Amino acid sequence: MRTNRVIRTPGGLSLRLDVRAVVVVALLLLAALAASVLLIGTGDFPIPASDVVRTLLGNGNAGQEFIVNELRLPRVLVGLLVGASLGLGGALFQAVTRNPLGSPDVLGLGQGATAGALVMIVLFSGSAAQVTVGALVGGLVTGLAIYLLAWKQGVHGYRLVLVGIGVSAIVTAINGYLLTVSDIVDAARAVVWMTGSLGGRDWDQVWPLLGLCAVLVPLVLVNARGLRMTEMGDDVSNALGVRVERVRALLMVAAVLLTATATAAAGPVGFVALTAPQLARRLTRSPGPNLLPSLCMGAALLVTADWASQRAFGADQLPVGVITGVLGGVYLLWLLVTERRAGRI
Repeated sequence: MRTNRVIRTPGGLSLRLDVRAVVVVALLLLAALAASVLLIGTGDFPIPASDVVRTLLGNGNAGQEFIVNELRLPRVLVGLLVGASLGLGGALFQAVTRNPLGSPDVLGLGQGATAGALVMIVLFSGSAAQVTVGALVGGLVTGLAIYLLAWKQGVHGYRLVLVGIGVSAIVTAINGYLLTVSDIVDAARAVVWMTGSLGGRDWDQVWPLLGLCAVLVPLVLVNARGLRMTEMGDDVSNALGVRVERVRALLMVAAVLLTATATAAAGPVGFVALTAPQLARRLTRSPGPNLLPSLCMGAALLVTADWASQRAFGADQLPVGVITGVLGGVYLLWLLVTERRAGRI
């Protein structure tokens, strides 16, 4: 039995809160912050969690402030922002397609961003900044192509997923070709990027991500009501005054931007966008897109996976994309079996 609370303001506005969802969001935020503190303290020069907190508050010694604020904090912030962007982007794709498999991993956006990065690495020997721009452009072009190919008097879920799978296969083949024609140095560099990693991230990656999230997250949350109403069907939504295609197109653009920017910052970190919304839904037990819980779940998942990787294998020995890929692959198999037993695939 669900517990809801209605908050009314003196101006006549009212807001209904799902108490369980609020508690889940709070716990996920605490988990993400705790994992972040532990991750900052992990490395070749370990720092106790209490010293990490004291340093973040400005009371550490000079050595700790350099290690925490200059070396490790940017990496953790990139992890939080990338995880949050992937979690929110995955929730949007799954809500628009009405399919738990409708994530950027399946639709080919990650492969598209990879193609853009490979073009800059293999054909132009681009710098890190140029590779980031290439990945962003590749993700955006792929998202636009999928949307246009799936359009037929509107965009519908299964058509979008099927088109995305086809585009993903094509772009994957292109990526394989680019790797085969590159020299050994560029190929090695490309493979490292394609794995998905938070290693070597600095403040240059933090600010673009933070600025984009500051713009897109409020925009998405403002349109959450319209997105939830579209789950009742286009005809009912239109009758209730929701401009379905406008809401759907706006949120698809936001999802593509979030996913492409996250991929440009950390490489194609696999399966976070697929698993975070589904795990958030199971924790909240709430219908609808669960946008804010998915955002928090994505952030918590990625920094926890990076911390586990460093604790188990040492600093930067195993990219975080390997961990999320293994766990996400197991989850995908379980999800496919569950959907098959339920008769939905």
